[in-house]
Order: sequence, then C-alpha cells, then structure tokens
Amino acid sequence: MPLPVKKATPSFEAAPMLMALIPALGLLIYAGWGAAPAPPKPKVAAALTGSQYEAIVAELAGKAHEAEKLYAEGKAAEAGALVQDGEKLATKVMSVPRPTLAATEAASDIDHLYGRMLAARHEYGWARLQFQKNLARWKYWKPPTEESARRIQQARDAIADCDKHIK
Repeated sequence: MPLPVKKATPSFEAAPMLMALIPALGLLIYAGWGAAPAPPKPKVAAALTGSQYEAIVAELAGKAHEAEKLYAEGKAAEAGALVQDGEKLATKVMSVPRPTLAATEAASDIDHLYGRMLAARHEYGWARLQFQKNLARWKYWKPPTEESARRIQQARDAIADCDKHIK
C-alpha cells in the first residue's frame, strides 16, 4: 500500500529575507541608472611657440638627413636610433592643427626611411603601414604641388612593392 503523499506547504521562514532583499535590489537598480562618470579629460600637449616649433622641425629634418646618410652607408643600427628619435619629434610637430610644409616633409622623410628599413628586414606589413601614413599625409595636402604628387607616387610605389611580398 502506497504511503499517503502530503501536499507541501510553503515555508514562510524565507519571507523576512525576501522583504529585505527587495529594497536592496531597488537601491542597486537606482544606483545603476545614475549619471555615468565624466570621461577623462584628454591630455593637451603644451603649446609650442613659433620659434620652438621651427627649432623642432629643423632638428627633425637634420635627423632625417643624417639617418638617410647613415643608412646609405650601411649603418642601419645608428640610422635606426635616429629614426626612433625622429618619430617622436615627428609626432610632436604633426600634432598641431596645421603643420608647416617643412614639418610635413621632414616627418614624411623619417616615415619613408623607417618604412624602407622595415621592408629591408622583411617586415612588409609594418613597412606598408608607414608608407600608407605618408600616402594619407600627402593625398590631402592643400594646395597640391609637384612635390606632393611626387611623394604620393613614391608612397604608392612602396605600398605596391610591399603588397608583392605580402601576397
């Protein structure tokens, strides 16, 4: 004979815990709908005066010229150190709203040399990135000049060369 089954009766011992949980959940939901924290303020580089800017551009152009000379002489390590320093300077001079033609040319020279050095080490993807940066830099240069057209073509040729090795 089967045992009689008793219907379960709900236990009300959990009721006080549930009653305490409801306000806590409400508080968490309310806190979640609060205003998001303000985004961090962007770091603003110290403004360069005209003479400081021109001095940095001259230093960058000198490093680009010296690095090109050292690389042509087969001193890639020394040229690489100059290029690394030049990249920092190029970032600084190109961060202004309207960089000068001299600054753009010097930054372009450093980037192109760096791209050539990367391609020589068979790092074609990174080299292509440097050449693309130059292409974008000169593609939107206003007003277009013969020099900007020459540099655009130089970047396109270098990109095409990298693409041959990547594929």
